[in-house]
Amino acid sequence: MSKSFAHWVKKIETSEQPAYLLLPELIAQDVRSGRLVARDRLPTLRDLASLLSLNYTTVARAYSEARKRGLIDTHAGLGTFVRGMSATQPLRGGSGAEMTMNMPPEPQDPALMAHLQDSAARLLARADWWGLLRYQDFGGTHLDRDVGAQWLRARVADCKAEQVLLSPGIHSVLTALFSLLARPGELVCVESLTYPGVKAIAAQLGVQMHALPMDDEGPLVDAFEHACKSLHPKALYCNPTLLNPTTVTMSRARREALADVALRFAVPIIEDDAYGMLPQHTPTSLANLAPELTYHVSGLSKCFGAGLRSAYVRAPSERQAQRLAGAMRATTVMASPVTNALATAWVQDGTALAMLQAVREECAVRQRMAATHLQGHPILAPQDAFHLWLPLSPGWSPVEFASYLRTRGVGVVASAAFSTDGDPPDAVRVCLGGPVSRDECDLALRLIADTLNHPVHPHSTV
Repeated sequence: MSKSFAHWVKKIETSEQPAYLLLPELIAQDVRSGRLVARDRLPTLRDLASLLSLNYTTVARAYSEARKRGLIDTHAGLGTFVRGMSATQPLRGGSGAEMTMNMPPEPQDPALMAHLQDSAARLLARADWWGLLRYQDFGGTHLDRDVGAQWLRARVADCKAEQVLLSPGIHSVLTALFSLLARPGELVCVESLTYPGVKAIAAQLGVQMHALPMDDEGPLVDAFEHACKSLHPKALYCNPTLLNPTTVTMSRARREALADVALRFAVPIIEDDAYGMLPQHTPTSLANLAPELTYHVSGLSKCFGAGLRSAYVRAPSERQAQRLAGAMRATTVMASPVTNALATAWVQDGTALAMLQAVREECAVRQRMAATHLQGHPILAPQDAFHLWLPLSPGWSPVEFASYLRTRGVGVVASAAFSTDGDPPDAVRVCLGGPVSRDECDLALRLIADTLNHPVHPHSTV
């Protein structure tokens, strides 16, 4: 056994999480860090139980859970091996419909693309290039912040430039917020299904996640209140609009109830509103309901394009914006002035709104395709989202379903990637956007429907 697993011992000893649930997380963390790679052999059940001072049954349950999440494979007579990050494995033949990355669709509008090229060329032609190539104050220029506040006012009514910071992407904002609000070992409440990047951030920082069960309106208020009373969380993280992965949009009543609990217990709210601009009509933001507690995070990557790495965060106050700027500076130094200049110009001249509308229209087209091909299956697929949530019928495990689709040239993501409570539902997320054309999207949806309707193949469990 060439790998050392001794570093797991301390984490198990200091964690309150059951060992059979913690071990799969440790495997996943080691895969992300590169400590473990695909096809690495893991210890036998008895060897690992002895190494970690656990009983055999606990380790057996842990390996079973890790298999359920698609992290490991066990082969009789050979042993247990790491599967690695299957979502990053290339599709067969290097082609097909990669529907794993949640990116907005690319509108096939030559006039809009020509406008992007022309406006970018004009901006860069008149730019102060030495100024753009220098270090700048963190959070963007005064103009960048003013324009960012203008963009956010569509969701946060009282948004002042002094409270706004620019960052190179929402993920970097979330990293800074988790590090600012919670120390290693402290707890943040999250939805039981959530953005996988948050799981990676929490693992990297040693922050514990407390999963809140959900219904069709969002996280359960009673569960959040109980956590506030008994566990004293340092923050509530939520993705209230078109939740990644389930597409659920939290109702106004649920937002009001969660904000009320947060206010009573003085728990800061991290409102990840990455998809908040996509719907024409969205319930009011948590930042409007609890402005003195809420860090409202938005950006252009989900309504313009993933390569435009400009995100905006509205802090509860100017002082808290300054504290957050220090945390963000430590991890990102600054957002690219060139990217900021493009984002600011496109928000000012209306290009960002034009692209947002084009993305909305393309989402609706692709969701109509999904409704046609997946008719009769219980999908969650609002027309203003560019992903859908597909619950699976009995007989399929999410990992087997995703693995089989990959052999047919279609990439989707199994539910375990989003689970924070160790009990993912039998479902997958399907992204309809990115570089996938309409024709490719249509074909992929046909293949998904065919797999659901005719599940007789070597990988099926029925």
